[in-house]
Amino acid sequence: MIQFPKPDVEQFFQTYVIRSFAVTKDEKRLIFSSNLNGHPNLWAMNLPDTYPIPLTYNNQNANFIKPDPDGRFILAGFDRDGDENYHLYALPPEGGSPLKLIEAKAEDKFYFSHLSKDGQRLYYVTSQENPNYLNSRVRNLSTGEDKLIYSGKEAPTSLAAVSPDEDRFILVKMYANTHQIAFVQAGDEQIALSPDPERVQVNQNFIFTDNDTIIFTTDFDSEYAYVMQYSLASREFSIVCQIAGEVVGPLEWHKEPGTLYFWTEKGTEQRMYVKPSGTGEAKPIDLPVDVVEQTHIADSGNVYILGRGAVQPFNIYRLEDGKWTALTQNRVTGLAKDDLVYPDVVRYPSFDGLEIEALLFKAKPEAANGYTIFWPHGGPQAAEGKFFRAMFQFMLAYGYNIFAPNFRGSTGYGSEFVKMVEGDWGEGPRLDCVAGIEWLFEQGISSRDKLFVVGGSFGGYMTLLLAGRHPEYFRAAVDIFGPSNLFTFIESVPEDWKPIMERWLGHPERDKERLIKDSPITYLKDMGGPMLVIQGANDPRVVKAESDQIVAALKEQGTEVEYIVLDDEGHGFSKRNNEVVVYRRMLEFLNKHQS
Repeated sequence: MIQFPKPDVEQFFQTYVIRSFAVTKDEKRLIFSSNLNGHPNLWAMNLPDTYPIPLTYNNQNANFIKPDPDGRFILAGFDRDGDENYHLYALPPEGGSPLKLIEAKAEDKFYFSHLSKDGQRLYYVTSQENPNYLNSRVRNLSTGEDKLIYSGKEAPTSLAAVSPDEDRFILVKMYANTHQIAFVQAGDEQIALSPDPERVQVNQNFIFTDNDTIIFTTDFDSEYAYVMQYSLASREFSIVCQIAGEVVGPLEWHKEPGTLYFWTEKGTEQRMYVKPSGTGEAKPIDLPVDVVEQTHIADSGNVYILGRGAVQPFNIYRLEDGKWTALTQNRVTGLAKDDLVYPDVVRYPSFDGLEIEALLFKAKPEAANGYTIFWPHGGPQAAEGKFFRAMFQFMLAYGYNIFAPNFRGSTGYGSEFVKMVEGDWGEGPRLDCVAGIEWLFEQGISSRDKLFVVGGSFGGYMTLLLAGRHPEYFRAAVDIFGPSNLFTFIESVPEDWKPIMERWLGHPERDKERLIKDSPITYLKDMGGPMLVIQGANDPRVVKAESDQIVAALKEQGTEVEYIVLDDEGHGFSKRNNEVVVYRRMLEFLNKHQS
């Protein structure tokens, strides 16, 4: 029989990423942002036809897509090679060269908030003239008239929702990822969207169900976020729905029957519910994917989601008449789901008895090489979920197990759990990781001579910290745009991050001793193992200098280090060729250091 060779790295990256999508009002067209041709661009499909039509050729990421209700244009925000300085553009309905709507400096940022029902008024948030706290504005697309709605003060403030009559605005002040306070601006009046706005809480996912009624998610007086309703007429709050032990996230409202759809997280699991109007109970709906990334409900009541699973790349689905239909057909070329690896969910006790949940991907027996990759996730206030990572699946195909813990600070485990990383990046989360490594050894899954550590962003920081403080555990390390020095990191983050940095990480003077202790570069001399460092030149979150300084210092002391800089990328990889180059190099690096 014919014996085919093991799939090359490149084969796993023939999948494409879908970052966001939109559906036109008549549901005849689906528009999405994807690297379908190897570069990020906008594409369309004329439903029910599912053949993709290119709309742009600028090869840039889009942070939103909004079609005009009357089909006259498409709005989108594009950055420049991953710098995340998104500007506002308009496209003709059939695509072409984007037209910039507002002239701005290269470093200015714009975020979409709302488009009026007649397509005339664009509501947006910008760093222009207020880089730390942001301004919310409205622009008349016909006349060019541009008005200030709210100027942020004391905390970065964003425009989260606009009422149907466009006379009431919901604004959110962000003091931290875990402290977001909302209020309604109605003329000169500001109305707090909380029974007690002085308490730490998170208010998100706002919807005006009519001009006087708002539904949103909140963790006020609760460990897990739930759905709250507020009446501007009566000034009364009421709980709409609460699911025990689950964090309620995105909301969608079907106005005609008054039906609420919502999605929840419970650790590594995501679920979907539908709740009819009135006192009807929320009922679960089976999902076609493990993880939902974006949601939309059409006037017809059809529900659209963008999602992925552990063995399913990004795809867009429609729920119609109780049945899910895949509108895109993204898959791993030449491989079936059974050829890929689905993770086990495991739990282990940490150093202080706190239970930590983790995903364990086991290489198939016929491929297993006995080595394991320890993967601390990014964020840190995020989580590793059951979502497809091409990097995971090709490493598994080449024999590596992968262990991904959701250490303290991870989302999906309640409000207090996610707060545990604030002001403590390098102690509790690190020891959670160490406990996970010891668990791997105890279970016979790995050993000190067969373990690698690989991580990106906060995971890159943790990779560096573990490599410096616990070098005896690892054969080698791969750092993907991780902060190496917390003092320089605090100074170099985006301007609208700076007001929240003290709560999130610490103050350079008041917390000096802790920041020294938690900075990877403090343990430079103990980083004796081989290291591969990967960095996007345009990264605005973890700037290139963070990687430059650790690489230069390692080279000076004679440590083996390889360095890859991608000139046309930011905080992540949007271009397929870059992904293939980086991950092929990573595989070669790990293989070289197996013995």
